[in-house]
Amino acid sequence: MSSNNRINIEPEWQDVLKDYLSSESFKKLSTFVKEEYKSKTIFPNSENVFKAFWLTPFSKVKVVILGQDPYHDIGQAHGLCFSVAEGKNPPPSLKNIYKEIENDLNLKKDYKIGNLEAWAKQGVFLLNAILTVVAHSPASHRDKGWEEFTDTVIKTVSDKNEHVVFILWGNYARSKKVLIDSTKHLILEAPHPSPFSAYAGFLGCKHFSKCNDYLKKWGKRTVEW
Repeated sequence: MSSNNRINIEPEWQDVLKDYLSSESFKKLSTFVKEEYKSKTIFPNSENVFKAFWLTPFSKVKVVILGQDPYHDIGQAHGLCFSVAEGKNPPPSLKNIYKEIENDLNLKKDYKIGNLEAWAKQGVFLLNAILTVVAHSPASHRDKGWEEFTDTVIKTVSDKNEHVVFILWGNYARSKKVLIDSTKHLILEAPHPSPFSAYAGFLGCKHFSKCNDYLKKWGKRTVEW
């Protein structure tokens, strides 16, 4: 997770988060996570814990999609919310996201590809609120310190950036709305894309076109979803 006592996080993020990264809270979290990797099977692989930060440096963030915690089955999680590693089929929630993109933007998606790195490289910051999980044990790293870290990340993007689209799906993500300044950012909310709630308002939310319309309005390049 870190080397030479420096956190293995992209330099721009390291700079904007430096106060928090040197806090006792974060040191405690780092110690806990390192011990977990030594004694258990943890996802994603340690080199991918901060992958979202490396693929979307702070100055490049124009959209934030918030997830909860990583996939807990073998070979899926790779550090980006809703995304799965190369060669893995999209899980049900991601299939519903693709379905909404197709309906909203009249685009054809490839349901064999679940890796969303192409979005991340365009400025879509794919952040889970909890960045690690014990294999086959969902939410096993809840309340260990990750939420405090990612709340700080969300608030930092809100405070130090302008005209970012925050996409919040499901009650957990929507609870983070209090961290975001709605006077200078666009907040899009809908039910979670999981099969349990997608038909309760996620499908038909048109978040992808709304996001691109907002980016266009502020002179930013739209996302190729």
